[in-house]
Amino acid sequence: MLIARSVALFVVAALFEIGGAWLVWQGVREHKGWVWIGAGVLALGVYGFVATLQPDAEFGRILAAYGGVFVAGSLAWGMVADGYRPDRWDVIGALICLAGMAVIMYAPRGR
Repeated sequence: MLIARSVALFVVAALFEIGGAWLVWQGVREHKGWVWIGAGVLALGVYGFVATLQPDAEFGRILAAYGGVFVAGSLAWGMVADGYRPDRWDVIGALICLAGMAVIMYAPRGR
């Protein structure tokens, strides 16, 4: 159950961080304006709070592991929001990142 909660928190964090960055991108690069930028900044702030809800207390471990989720989530976001089609190397790289995330977060430790 603890792993399921942790994975769910990583997914929620990814939605807020990637979504927030995408909103800022749309506001600046696609000239959609300050409302989009402001919404993106708020979403990025919420991401910071969601990350603190992880059951593990180690900041470095959480952020390092989240990097793998961010990589895979960014590719998925691009597919859904922008019609991006990752090639096999994108997919392989994302899977490697997710495997690394799983090792960092969920490998047995002798505590």
